Amino acid sequence: MTSPAPKFCAAATLFVVQDVLKSVAYYRDVLGFEVAFTYGEPVFYGGVERDNVVIHFQAAHRTRRGAGQGAVNIFVTEVDALCADMQSRGAVIIEPPGDRPYGMRDFDLDDPDGNRLTFGMESTAAAHDAG
Repeated sequence: MTSPAPKFCAAATLFVVQDVLKSVAYYRDVLGFEVAFTYGEPVFYGGVERDNVVIHFQAAHRTRRGAGQGAVNIFVTEVDALCADMQSRGAVIIEPPGDRPYGMRDFDLDDPDGNRLTFGMESTAAAHDAG
């Protein structure tokens, strides 16, 4: 009898940040995530989640990697409404929502440490052009 093939179950993006508690608060208050956990005394690791997206934070003083060098693409629905909601909560949008030549409608923002988040969905213009 053979064993079943290994299956990937989930993943968490890891961002290096200067202050984990400040990052957790920003992602909660500005980006609409829920706090999943914080760890350490003082806190040097933490995580947030929203729907099926999980992001972890590690304090820069606990790793050799520099803060603010991360990036993640998050696939969403209703990208324009999401952007408007995040802007109303204080997010600074780097690139506003737009239909891109690669078939996505997306927008970019940087968190306070400089980690880049791109939120996108399939472009209705691209879907229309394909049909």
